Amino acid sequence: MSQTITPELVSLDVGLGADKSAVIRALAARVVAQGRATDAEALYADAWAREEKDETGLPGGIAIPHAKSAAVTEPSLAFARLAPGVDFGADDGPADLVFLIAAPDTAAEAHLAVLSKLARSLMQDDFTAGLRAARTPEDVVAIVRAAIGEGDAATPAAPAAAAAAPSAAAGAVASGLLVDGRPARIVAVTSCATGIAHTFMAADALTAAGKKSGIDLTVEPQGSSGYQALPQHIIDDADAVIFATDVDVRELQRFSGKPVVRSGVKRGIEKPNELIAEAVAAANDPSAARVAASATASTSTAAAANVGWGVRIQRILLTGVSYMIPFVAGGGLLIALGFLLGGYEVGDDAKTVIVNNALWDLPPGGLGQYLGSVAFIIGVTSMGFLVSALAGYIAFAIADRPGIAPGFVAGAVAVLMNAGFIGGIVGGLLAGVTAWWIASWTVPRWLRGLMPVVIIPLLASIVASGLMILFLGRPISTLMVWLNDWLTALAGTAGIVVVGIILGLMMCFDLGGPVNKVAYAFAVAGLASGSAENPTPYLIMAAVMASGMVPPLAMALASTVLARNLFPPVERENGKAAWLLGAAFISEGAIPFAAADPLRVIPASLVGGAVTGGLSMALGVQSLAPHGGIFVFFAINPIWGFLVALAAGTVVTAFLVVALKRFWGRKELEAAEAPFEPAVAAA
Repeated sequence: MSQTITPELVSLDVGLGADKSAVIRALAARVVAQGRATDAEALYADAWAREEKDETGLPGGIAIPHAKSAAVTEPSLAFARLAPGVDFGADDGPADLVFLIAAPDTAAEAHLAVLSKLARSLMQDDFTAGLRAARTPEDVVAIVRAAIGEGDAATPAAPAAAAAAPSAAAGAVASGLLVDGRPARIVAVTSCATGIAHTFMAADALTAAGKKSGIDLTVEPQGSSGYQALPQHIIDDADAVIFATDVDVRELQRFSGKPVVRSGVKRGIEKPNELIAEAVAAANDPSAARVAASATASTSTAAAANVGWGVRIQRILLTGVSYMIPFVAGGGLLIALGFLLGGYEVGDDAKTVIVNNALWDLPPGGLGQYLGSVAFIIGVTSMGFLVSALAGYIAFAIADRPGIAPGFVAGAVAVLMNAGFIGGIVGGLLAGVTAWWIASWTVPRWLRGLMPVVIIPLLASIVASGLMILFLGRPISTLMVWLNDWLTALAGTAGIVVVGIILGLMMCFDLGGPVNKVAYAFAVAGLASGSAENPTPYLIMAAVMASGMVPPLAMALASTVLARNLFPPVERENGKAAWLLGAAFISEGAIPFAAADPLRVIPASLVGGAVTGGLSMALGVQSLAPHGGIFVFFAINPIWGFLVALAAGTVVTAFLVVALKRFWGRKELEAAEAPFEPAVAAA
């Protein structure tokens, strides 16, 4: 494994700028100059996005901006000893020791472990004192390499004061950290979004504070380089548990029933003694909050002092969306492939073709029709799970595994009642909350084993789906019928361009929800009556399809080209997929962006959709295909008009969303809408 830090990556007693943004940018440029990254601006953007979520300044004049970035080709540490120091958000003032930790987004566990060792070393006073006393870049490199295990020198020894330290029991008695008259036994979990630095620094800070206090405290850091689960007997013997985490705790059920204290990971670094005292108090308080007895409440929805209700609900919704996207992406692209292979009429008899024909018994249309039918049916089947998967995993985010079955059922009922995407959200929330509530019941021991597999799914399905059928489904269905009738009347009385604008607004209003589906159904239903003498249905279909492509394409353009630094890493990854989703006319590709930032994404999409819908009508664009986006170019005429209308709306939406993110209430909105990164992606 190559060296993580070299003298060329070290800057001593310099000023790299007046603020932390300038310092991070300068260090990113240093990494690129040494050939360890390909794009300084991209590395800066990734590190700055992490900094904006949670400032990386730490007590003692330390700052550790860090990121996993596709621009990084080799794990690297860039170090600066600043003169004067720069404010990185620590309570005790500016930082003079700054490490930029740069890891590839596909870094191996061994590399991540090396970077994590640095974070742990920063918690040692002799390590930071050595950095401040170093005279040359070579001295700094030697100190750091020794600490992370890349050098020959011995790691600086800890101060030898153990002989004078009091016994553990005496320390616990002196500090009052007792449970049932003995030193408290605490377990803790630490984790942060990137899983490189804060995770391990919080673990070491808690461990050191526990040792100093004389209690038995064991920490499980859950980092990007993997984690080693605590032995179950240690968890079982613990009096309480501390979750100092920014992402969900893995295998939460191991801690069932334990008194719990929750906080962000940074508090574990800065105020470990307070967390320990709160955990001991919880252990001595019979009414203290506990990890749900059936381990069905996720950390993202549990009552945590550091997370507001708005963020919790957003995380729940985004969990559902993150699990739904593969159904949308795979299914939509397969449908488009079916149109490309078998023609835009492939869906008319696709089911009959795959049932009655085979590779050795091809239909009249030959191999293209057969393979197109196969792709079309698989795609339609996958897309059919969209709402059910959304509802099921929303319920999962609230109630863990017992919520999945009632959530899927509620989603299927939403489809049955024509409630669509919004119905899926409502059904998933109902199912999840009901399952979570039932899981909180106190039941006899003999019944506990049946709760997650029988009782909770049964009762939650009855409640959630029953409410959808009895009270919620019909009003939404009635609304959809009314909207369809209104559109039909409008097309006959208003100008066709006005209809295009209205359809564009509808397609971008809820991104695959009931309003979007009404506009789409209106367009598809009219195709049968279209002809050379009556091209209006073809005009409507083209406007609907082009407008529906605008939101995902615009989000892809904004997040991967125009302003990558305004989007967190997970959204930049979603942006890459959104190019294909938008090209295939899958409006749902923009849902992750809208769910994370609805007050800016939805209005921007509406403007772009209106531009595209109106322009498509004005240019006389016709589409004989009901789906497929750019992949059914052969069924669109004129194709140049379609592309012009699509490009205009995409550019308008992309620039508008960038402007809104940059200038309109950015800090306030981001505080209320902090994006959720699922643990898998965050790691």
